[in-house]
Amino acid sequence: MKIKVCGLRDEKNIRLLLEAVLPDYLGFIFYEPSPRYAGEMLNVSFLQRIRGSFKKTGVIVDASLSTAELISSKYGLDALQLHGNESADFCASLGSLGVEIIKTFQLSESFDFHVLEDYALVCDYFLFDTRGEQPGGNGVQFNWELLEKYQMSVPFFLSGGIDGQDAESIAQIRHPALRGVDVNSRFEQRPGLKDVRKIKRFTNHLNEYLHADRDI
Repeated sequence: MKIKVCGLRDEKNIRLLLEAVLPDYLGFIFYEPSPRYAGEMLNVSFLQRIRGSFKKTGVIVDASLSTAELISSKYGLDALQLHGNESADFCASLGSLGVEIIKTFQLSESFDFHVLEDYALVCDYFLFDTRGEQPGGNGVQFNWELLEKYQMSVPFFLSGGIDGQDAESIAQIRHPALRGVDVNSRFEQRPGLKDVRKIKRFTNHLNEYLHADRDI
């Protein structure tokens, strides 16, 4: 189960996170209205320098192709997470840059899973989040039973209001395409500053539950 920590921007906080947890994905938000907007608070040279098994991921919302390319190049990103109304053609254009493409979809009871078909060949992952007032970071969960309606093979991240108490419930999800969880607002001391100890406890518990399930 991959772990993606989103909404990072403080260098010291990122260093502590890498030492304690080593997530698979580090998420940086490049959407100005977000309270976790990385902007000038993110040390460009630091982000360019850090290397590891993790993937540096830029979160954008309905940005232009040129803006997305600039962000990817400037910060040395490995992946782009598209959190707006980006088309499948737009995803394909970004994929030609050599970065991983994660496309977010906000789920609700009325969501039509057929809209995902056009994205299947141009996205590496889907990310299923909760429909809310903001493009993301609303801190609210959707009904996870909706995942049963997803029948495609494109792997996905589970997002939306995940908290430290959800490790066991997530480990019990049997969907074959579930590959990771995206944690954000429920693991913060304040917007943009993560509670590293809480993230470590969550990841440890999730792994314990997953391993226990395999041993049954």
